[in-house]
Amino acid sequence: MKSSQQEENFSFEEDDEGPWAEETESGTGETVYILHAAQNAKRIRLDMFLTRSIQNASRNKVQQLIEAGGVWVNEKSVTKPGRMVLPGETIRCVVPVPRPQDICAEEIPLSIVYEDDEVLIVNKEAGMVTHPAYGNYTGTLVNGLLFHVQSLSMERGKERAGILHRLDKDTSGLLCVAKTDFAMQFIAKQFAAHTTDREYHAIVWGRMPGETGIIDAPLARHKSDRKKMAVVEGGKGAITEYIVLREFDDISLIKLKLRTGRTHQIRVHLSSIHHPIFGDPTYGGRHIKYGKITQRYKSFIQSLLDVLPRQALHAKTLGFIHPLTKQRVFYECPLPDDMNEVLRRIEAYYAV
Repeated sequence: MKSSQQEENFSFEEDDEGPWAEETESGTGETVYILHAAQNAKRIRLDMFLTRSIQNASRNKVQQLIEAGGVWVNEKSVTKPGRMVLPGETIRCVVPVPRPQDICAEEIPLSIVYEDDEVLIVNKEAGMVTHPAYGNYTGTLVNGLLFHVQSLSMERGKERAGILHRLDKDTSGLLCVAKTDFAMQFIAKQFAAHTTDREYHAIVWGRMPGETGIIDAPLARHKSDRKKMAVVEGGKGAITEYIVLREFDDISLIKLKLRTGRTHQIRVHLSSIHHPIFGDPTYGGRHIKYGKITQRYKSFIQSLLDVLPRQALHAKTLGFIHPLTKQRVFYECPLPDDMNEVLRRIEAYYAV
């Protein structure tokens, strides 16, 4: 990651207070620090090294920055705060512009599937960010919830008011929102234990290896692109089940069930077995993967991509034990218009 801001070089040794980095901001809203561990420095945790080296840095914020992929050691992305900094190593740290102090309520239309005193189920549309974060402080689901709902759990802070789990910006479908702290704690335990029921529908490239299958592959940050995830040996365990619903010559509609809930899990898993989600711009879904490439076929695929400027992934079903009734509840929402239109065009094309 490059920044137009001038980079400043600093050295730090374990046995002194070290020169503090002076923060300045550029038009990009980033501050870049280049720090060098002295050749005679003692080993020290990365989060402690940065906390002591950067003025006004707190260890908690530094840990969040590291885990978010904003730190490189010897030009390799590092996401573990406890990684030891060794003598002579170079650390590059990119600090984004601070987020606004307040998260404002906004009158944003929401598709509410169910609501009671404890929970709210919303059908998030594609293109909507779940909660405010760097680069998206307005127009998010949380901004809309703050306007429409009188009470939301603030256990995770106002910027994540009521949010129990997330969907990628361009993934549509069901999200559960906690209106009380009790509901937040009760349902969050189910997500942590992977006892919730979450089913997705996706349009993918090609025909799957079987009518049913399990993808079991660990995930971690991509080594060279911190915005992506990848199958990495030693990463966090991730398991995705799939069932084929419909097959065409070169495209399939499948149902997926998560046993775990890792970032980009479905998208990375499907791409790793050479069946990326149709339309996915990040994991290879916007290029022809299967089929005889004729001019007619190329025009057909382009027409589908024009309808669907995102990954064809929809969180269709959500189930969990309700915090008050202690009964398992299920919610479902139909496929969005763009995915239905793509399926209609696929049916028409292959029927000829």
